[in-house]
Amino acid sequence: MKRPALAIGPPLLAVAAFLAGIGCGGARTASPTASETRKLLYYSCPMHPTYRSDRPGKDPTCGMDLEAVFDAGKAAASEGPSAVAAIDSDAKRLLGVAVAPVEKAGGTRTFRLFGRVAADEGRVYRLNAGIDGFIRDVSPVTTGSRVRKGQLLATFSAPASISVIQTYILNLGSADRYRKAAAEGQAEGQALGAANSNMRQRVDMMHNMGISDLQLDEIDKERTLPEQLKIFAPADGIVLSRNVSPGLKFDRGAEWYRIADLARVWVLADVFENEASDLRPGARARLSVPGTGTALEARVSEVLPQFDPATRTMKVRLEAENPGLALRPEMFVDVEVSVAYSPAITVPLEAVLDSGLRKTVFVERGEGRFEPREVRTGWRLGDKVEIVEGLAAGERVVVSGTFFLDSESRMRAAPAIASGEKRP
Repeated sequence: MKRPALAIGPPLLAVAAFLAGIGCGGARTASPTASETRKLLYYSCPMHPTYRSDRPGKDPTCGMDLEAVFDAGKAAASEGPSAVAAIDSDAKRLLGVAVAPVEKAGGTRTFRLFGRVAADEGRVYRLNAGIDGFIRDVSPVTTGSRVRKGQLLATFSAPASISVIQTYILNLGSADRYRKAAAEGQAEGQALGAANSNMRQRVDMMHNMGISDLQLDEIDKERTLPEQLKIFAPADGIVLSRNVSPGLKFDRGAEWYRIADLARVWVLADVFENEASDLRPGARARLSVPGTGTALEARVSEVLPQFDPATRTMKVRLEAENPGLALRPEMFVDVEVSVAYSPAITVPLEAVLDSGLRKTVFVERGEGRFEPREVRTGWRLGDKVEIVEGLAAGERVVVSGTFFLDSESRMRAAPAIASGEKRP
């Protein structure tokens, strides 16, 4: 039962010895040059910071040269902060440390979203009753039917509308008479303005009752009281709802029909909150209906302020022309939005160490010397990440072997931490 433990032990010891050898033999030291103005505290081993000595020498455990620790928390052996990692060329080659230049570059990112088709609210027409009455006849149009502008949908009667229509017809005759008198220069023509004002009031009243412009045109032409009033489709579109039937009594405000003009539609897609700011109004998008091969162009309208805490997403609204009514309300579509990013400071993604609390890169400070530097990142495109703060174009950063450099820098900073100083 103990043999597996004995078999695993030697490899682990070998790995530990290898890493210790790199830390002890690979770290480069220099003679103290700036210690005259600082108080020497003690000597310590970077590999074993708990070991301290009042004189220079070597660590009896690993044989590594002891480094001086001063009251400023910096080692005289280094030319910068004690966290700077220093390795020789052999260790650099063994650890696979590679560097790459910091570049200024842009790019294009494609967001792939899942969207739902909705009617453009600015193209939805609600036909409501403006007066009490009852339905007489109803056309075969039902929910989901396509209708044309001016198509007859139903007829109704409203007894309270008769007096208004009759007054309007009388005003039409008076207006004709006053118009003729004004053309002939007669005094009676001065009443034309008042007659026109009365007609406009009657027209507004009839509109408020639900009488359409097409019905008014018929009254203007025939100058007779219609036996029944007509409900016409206000635009080409799809019937979203129908709430009429022959003989149905309705109250003022009741909705007869709801019709949507689907020549242009909305697409509502979910986008994560950290990506919403990248989808700006005007961005071009491509829509595709799964399983049909239908592809259409769209444009980002706006990112809506509503937030869904369950999915941590926001809604982005797109507008799309809809030839042939290929898109219908409640259909699901795939959305691809391409966003172009302006040139910015970028590094390979592998160069950034993300601890969750901060993000760090290692900057080359000379042959074999690497400085850890905290950075702030922005967008990410493929294997490139934007550096918003912390780097400049032309610097060189480590893109491979960052884990070992991070360990080395921590060991070099350990004496300062052990003496109560904060890590720089």
